[in-house]
Amino acid sequence: MTGIRLAACAEMLYVDLPLLDRVKRISDRGLLVEIWDWSTKDIDALAGSSAEFSSMTGYLTGNLTEPDGIAELLATAQRSLEVAERLNCPRLNLHGTGLGEGGLPVRPVQVVTPAMWLTAAATLRKVAELGAAAGRTFVLENLNLAVDHPGTPFAAAADTLALVRAVDHPNLRLNLDLYHAQIGEGNLIDLVTEALPYIGEIQVADVPGRCEPGTGEINYAGVAAALKRIGYTGVVGLEAWAAGDPDTALDAFESAFAPAR
Repeated sequence: MTGIRLAACAEMLYVDLPLLDRVKRISDRGLLVEIWDWSTKDIDALAGSSAEFSSMTGYLTGNLTEPDGIAELLATAQRSLEVAERLNCPRLNLHGTGLGEGGLPVRPVQVVTPAMWLTAAATLRKVAELGAAAGRTFVLENLNLAVDHPGTPFAAAADTLALVRAVDHPNLRLNLDLYHAQIGEGNLIDLVTEALPYIGEIQVADVPGRCEPGTGEINYAGVAAALKRIGYTGVVGLEAWAAGDPDTALDAFESAFAPAR
């Protein structure tokens, strides 16, 4: 059985360089590359690079529960799939609702009703079917409400896991972000163990500060050992700011997850 593969987010590292140079720096280290909003990128240049992409944003606008938002989400998910085909990117990332400036929800929600849960599951089933037709997987990311994304519905890891379980489709998985989960819920090793059958990717950063492993409170070497023990063989992506030098941050990331490789 092979171990995990590591990826890094080009949006948050080497931020003083043009995006294509960031992608090259990450790729030259033998890491997969993750990007966010593809609509702001030179897709031809990215497709012509030697980088192997791991994930990208899977929609531009919309949400899971309101008729106009659902239509927007499905339409922009289809456009995202076309870009993913050009980049040969296997996973497309989703959130409980569209995020705007500063990561805040475009349409904040304070109370999620039972009807909204049912509608969200039905919408995600349609998204999964789009993914299946294109041979790609959509991943639903958990977020935190306390620090970064207040007012986002279906934000907690327990919520995203419940939705993915309810849809139960191979082209809809979890993007289990352990930075967000630590802030919102904690108990990370039990969380990855419970979620294992539904995980499409794991993302990491330390708490507080959202920087590389070793800068905060999370024992990522322990998490890595747990991932090896439970047999996780997918991608772990660093979605974090560098506390100092980006190369040093990536060294720390690779060292933390050495037990799982």
